[in-house]
Amino acid sequence: MAIAPRPRTSTREPEELGRRLAAWLDGRLPGAKVTGASVPGSNGMSSETLLFDIEHPDTPIRACALRLAADPAAYTVFPTYDMPRQHRVMRLVAEHTDLPVPRVQWLEEDPGPLGAPFFVMARAEGRVPPDVMPYTYEGNWLHSATDAERAELQDASISLLARLHDQFPAKEAEFLLPKGEGSPLRRHVQAQRAYYAWVVGGLAPSPLIERAFARLEELWPADEGPAVLNWGDARIGNVIYDGFTPVAVLDWEMAAYAPREVDLGWSVYLHRFFQDLTVSFGQPGLPDFLRREDLERRYAELTGHTPRDMEFHTLYAALRHAIVMLRIAYRQAHFGEVEIPADPDSLILHHASLAAMVQGTYW
Repeated sequence: MAIAPRPRTSTREPEELGRRLAAWLDGRLPGAKVTGASVPGSNGMSSETLLFDIEHPDTPIRACALRLAADPAAYTVFPTYDMPRQHRVMRLVAEHTDLPVPRVQWLEEDPGPLGAPFFVMARAEGRVPPDVMPYTYEGNWLHSATDAERAELQDASISLLARLHDQFPAKEAEFLLPKGEGSPLRRHVQAQRAYYAWVVGGLAPSPLIERAFARLEELWPADEGPAVLNWGDARIGNVIYDGFTPVAVLDWEMAAYAPREVDLGWSVYLHRFFQDLTVSFGQPGLPDFLRREDLERRYAELTGHTPRDMEFHTLYAALRHAIVMLRIAYRQAHFGEVEIPADPDSLILHHASLAAMVQGTYW
């Protein structure tokens, strides 16, 4: 598959991070030794991850993962990175649900030690469905699995969403509600509009994204349904699996207080993004895996809540993903990795599928 080079994610040096981390840790566990510090090959484009071990007789955790707010010098994907918020969400999810959320430990809000706020959590061992090359493409463990094994993973993964939405007390998630007026869904969309305005500030806007926002208004649900805690970036690429069983649910930076279908629509569409991309390069991908109808049916069986207005919610997911992709493309241009074309919509890899959703011809 011929795809663009993976965008640059940081200007930081891992060895320097390791030295500064050791100095910081010594203030909390005097005499502690940091070993094996490394940056995983799948480090994200928002926050960064540093893996390391601690040698100390009194350490609460030995195998650690550190989540560090985005490098301010790296043309960040999002305007703000609220590490205390992520830390709080993970702690609360562990407290109120049976989801396998890594144990969170230290939270450092002072940017001084590592250049940005961060928190430390227990590291989980296992394997993750890859994004690059995507798991829908030949040559990775999930694509090579049997149909039965993928079905096992699919069922276990949709169960994560069902349990999160059912078990977590909605009242405890209200602190995630964006400021403004209107329902949780209305505020969620307003926040996305504000994010889009930030992405295109001083740059070419996307006519396609603006049409998608207009189409959302036409499809707006008559009954939005109650709000629950949303994982936010609900997809299998943010889960660590032991075999085909989830052992760690990661990446809570997009957690929200919104209707259930916001999470479900994101899960459906993010798989479709990889599947459509794979098909466009001449491979069949995994056409029978994570299908919308199967996820909706199983979610209803597990929760008693039948997903509704899913054309709205899958369009909303594709729209949100388009804004992120536009920002990443502008970020690549900032670092000289790509040139900005005359048509900014062409920077959005899934512009064809987003346009089809806007026109009502995708599903």
